[in-house]
Order: sequence, then structure tokens, then C-alpha cells
Amino acid sequence: MTQPNIVNVSSIKGETRCQHLLTSSSTPLAENASASGKVYKINSLLVANVDGLNAATVDVYVVRGTTNTGTFYICKSLTVPAGSTLDVLSGSIYLEENDNISAIASATGDLDATVSYEVLDDA
Repeated sequence: MTQPNIVNVSSIKGETRCQHLLTSSSTPLAENASASGKVYKINSLLVANVDGLNAATVDVYVVRGTTNTGTFYICKSLTVPAGSTLDVLSGSIYLEENDNISAIASATGDLDATVSYEVLDDA
């Protein structure tokens, strides 16, 4: 796996993914495959509490598969008040090859996540 060169990209494609978050397993929000030749620039990550009565918590983390491997939390047990939306990122982050950003909720069906990102391809 090589580090893609984001100065000489051949294409930049915008993506938006929406997911209902679960409690039983983490939900991948954006996954950059191994040896993809791409970098994902995560621009925003919103978490909305669609339950009108109860707050819920969310964990959001990056799983690094190549460099500095492991799980690294962006937020842990972040409370999302009922009927509210939180912007989890204060700035952009990059997912390298074999990295993903995932989330898990404290209550199934209460939280929705929306991630907006660019796929930078140096192919």
C-alpha cells in the first residue's frame, strides 16, 4: 500500500452517506478499502437524535488499518439531546487506505448519522 498523492489527484468525487446507528454493533460511516489508491477527506459528521423524548449517547471513532493501527475515538459517550443535531467534527480529517470511521449509539433507532466526504483518487 502506498500513500496516495493528494496533490496530483485524477478525480475528486463528493459523497454523502446516511446511517441509522445501532447499539449491537458499530456502523461504518465511511470505509476506505485497502490498496484503494484513494484518500477520503471527511468534511462533516452530523448526528441527529430523532427521538423526541430521550437523550442518547454516541461513540465515533477512526479505525486505522495501516499506519498507527488501532481504534481512536473522536468522541466517546457524547450526549445528543432529544430532538437535537450535533456536529461531531470541528474540521476535516483524512482516511487513508484501510481506514474507516464508525459509530455506535446507546439506543437503537434514536440516532442517525450523516457524513459528507470527498474521495480523492490519484489513479
